[in-house]
Amino acid sequence: MAADEALLDRARCGDADAFTELVEPHRRELHVHCYRMLGSFDDADDALQETLLAAWRGLATFQARSSVRTWLYRVATNTCLNLVRAASRRPQLTEPLPASAPAPTGAEKITWLQPYPDTMLDALPDHAPGPDARVEQNEAVSLAFVTALQLLSPRARAVLILRDVLGFSAREVAGTLGSTEEAVTMTLSRARVSLRGKSLPSPARPSTAAEAALVRRLAAAFTAHDVDEVVSLLAEDVRIAMPPLPAVWEGRSRAAGFLSEVVFLLIPEARFVQTRANRQPALAVYTRDETNGLWHGSGLLVITPRGGQVAGLTRFESHTLRAFGLPRVLPDDDPPADASGRSARC
Repeated sequence: MAADEALLDRARCGDADAFTELVEPHRRELHVHCYRMLGSFDDADDALQETLLAAWRGLATFQARSSVRTWLYRVATNTCLNLVRAASRRPQLTEPLPASAPAPTGAEKITWLQPYPDTMLDALPDHAPGPDARVEQNEAVSLAFVTALQLLSPRARAVLILRDVLGFSAREVAGTLGSTEEAVTMTLSRARVSLRGKSLPSPARPSTAAEAALVRRLAAAFTAHDVDEVVSLLAEDVRIAMPPLPAVWEGRSRAAGFLSEVVFLLIPEARFVQTRANRQPALAVYTRDETNGLWHGSGLLVITPRGGQVAGLTRFESHTLRAFGLPRVLPDDDPPADASGRSARC
């Protein structure tokens, strides 16, 4: 604390290096917080920069009645709430599916969702969540949980994240939102009830040998365009989504049609690089450019495993690959590799 006070004094005197040293230990966790609030990696980037700028400008008003970390979370939360109100950040679908695509079984309300790389989650500082935290940390970054958060009102979302994920007290959250402890408690109760009604899948768990084998079989089946093999790996109630497309396909039979009429029709050849996103296995998809023989990144497929089967497939667009440290182009003569450099030829 004394070191923080010294840095704070220097930063208040205009020392930018001192400010950087003060906030740097919290940068990654603030980015994850912004991601939970906004559901978008790109928006989290913007929100983090806005947060640090606002913190720099607001140093004079920080009276050190709370820790620097708590104060930064206050700034980040309110920055995200302001961005949500702007309502101009939602991407639009530019390429429609072919007319032969099977009709979706439902609509996807959250179309701006983006994945979050596990490599960045692994680098988070080891801050134990506060005593009020109720949400297990792997679950707190799963696609299902982040999606469900976006269905809450922005204020309810902030309350639930601050209380149940990060473990801040009702008093601290009330101070962050300019509210009362009673109002925070009521909002939290309603948010918990709303989440319980979402029927969220089981939380993501650390990778296992069985899960790795499942992902290898899935990648090999996709590479071979073996619809029957892919379908055999899917749960009966499998769910397929393709943000920002506002539609979902549910069930094995609908998945088989979707694979035949959309995926394998639009992607005659593909190679895959294994990685992880949101504490779930994922495959970066590369498609062949016939003019030069190179394999260009065309998307990311995040897999939701459950009981030895695939319960969900969420396909994201190619621009989401930039955060994963993967190449944009694979040479034609090199086997694909996973994010750690191991060969992943299918």
